[in-house]
Amino acid sequence: MSEATARRFGAEVSGERAVGIVRLRAYAKVNLDLQVGAKRPDGFHDLRTIIQTIRLYDTLTLRAISGPCQVRCSSAGVPQDRDNLVWGAMQKLWTASGRRGDPMGVKVTITKRIPVQAGLGGGTSDAVAVLRGVCRFWGLTFGHHELDGIASELGADGPFFLVGGTALGIGRGDEIYPLAELPRYWVVVAVPPRGVSTVEAYGWLERDRDSTGGRGGFPGRQFWRSPQVIGSSIALDGVDNELEKPVAGRRPEIRRAVKKLANSGAEIAAMTGSGSAVFGLFAQRAMAVEAARGVSWDGWTVKISETMNRDRLAQESGFRS
Repeated sequence: MSEATARRFGAEVSGERAVGIVRLRAYAKVNLDLQVGAKRPDGFHDLRTIIQTIRLYDTLTLRAISGPCQVRCSSAGVPQDRDNLVWGAMQKLWTASGRRGDPMGVKVTITKRIPVQAGLGGGTSDAVAVLRGVCRFWGLTFGHHELDGIASELGADGPFFLVGGTALGIGRGDEIYPLAELPRYWVVVAVPPRGVSTVEAYGWLERDRDSTGGRGGFPGRQFWRSPQVIGSSIALDGVDNELEKPVAGRRPEIRRAVKKLANSGAEIAAMTGSGSAVFGLFAQRAMAVEAARGVSWDGWTVKISETMNRDRLAQESGFRS
């Protein structure tokens, strides 16, 4: 990606004096396609995934303070301070800038709207968004390459959140190639009461593969490693999430929700990432609203969103003072 493009996406931040308060949006993602290869020497699986930004976001409010950085969130189950990935992002950037000790001078308050432990990338998106914000407070100039390296340490989908829109991820999912943008779709996101951990999901996949003698891996891998894939279009009728079958086999409510969204006219209905959220893409908002009613079961969290392209993302996710 060119430096000009990186700047456009907000991946490069020029050092400037802090203005006291900065508000950022951290957007969720869904995996339109997720193919899981064999386990790598580093313990991760080789992946090929198509990722899409959706207009469901957390808001991060950054304020200048004296003393060590703080992270606050009132939502249940979200860790505070050092246990939050946002604090870890600030620590990594602080260290990368050549400074010692704990990061200083910024309090981050997170207003959560993205459900947690759902495969929507909320925690990583928050952490990547704060990288851009604290650069402004600390007077740092970091290019896309430097921020990409830090983002990849925060999560396999970290580099995607520096780019957004529709993109292909390979390797651990952290090598990102922008694709031709999808047209606008309305998105129904449904999250069941029971979460699914990433460790559980991949463990179930490996167990099912072992029981059937499968080795893992996917065909055509070299094509997907080619830079010529940039700008390529995707066919929605060919996408699939390989983690869905093993997860839904242990979580029948996920299978039921996917089927319900598909029967409601979704262009795609699937689980995202390692779960537990499922989503459906709809051509019309009225269809999405009706489909959302159909999966609004007891204990479920249901949200209506829409797909976001990179131009719109750049307009909406910038600094707000």
